[in-house]
Amino acid sequence: MSAASVERPHGDRPQIAEANRIMDRLPGYRVEIIGGLIIVSPPPNGAHARALSRLRRPFAAAGLDGGETEILEGLGLWLPADAEDFAIPDLVVVDADFEDHLVENNCYDPIAFRLVLEVTSSNYQNDLRGKVTAYAQAKIPVYVIVDRRHQRLHVLTEPAGDTYANHRVHAPGELVTLPDSLGSKVTLDVDEILKAGQPKAS
Repeated sequence: MSAASVERPHGDRPQIAEANRIMDRLPGYRVEIIGGLIIVSPPPNGAHARALSRLRRPFAAAGLDGGETEILEGLGLWLPADAEDFAIPDLVVVDADFEDHLVENNCYDPIAFRLVLEVTSSNYQNDLRGKVTAYAQAKIPVYVIVDRRHQRLHVLTEPAGDTYANHRVHAPGELVTLPDSLGSKVTLDVDEILKAGQPKAS
């Protein structure tokens, strides 16, 4: 078990201080530092929120919420590859003791994360590229991407350096069973999730 680091004043962390200033100026926006770059994402739309709501259900049904693990949205993940990098995934499965692993700036050590999940928005390339590298370097065991633009679901496992050794792409109509490392069997209906992530016709 790793010990949590001591929180440092943000004055010693110029990018984190700037990221926090941006968050204060733009409530509802997500601000992350990936690969040394500050990334600002607009608030999610209704279809994005609906996809996340549908995604929570199979994880909760598998008993992953409230026992040895928690299912959380918008939890900060400290990224060890760069001095100030952090991400705020859409959805995570973490060990129940994740609060013992606070690093700084409301972000937690990757050791507590079993899965991170992103639902793509306008900056979808960040989820499909930059975050693949960042999460692999952090040794996140499972990374799931709901790619709303290209209508597919990616499951990445076995982090190896700057990438994942196993990257499977799933199309509508498939049922995807996630790795046992989550602690319970979770099956995702690709079609249901992708449909939930599409804006309804007006």
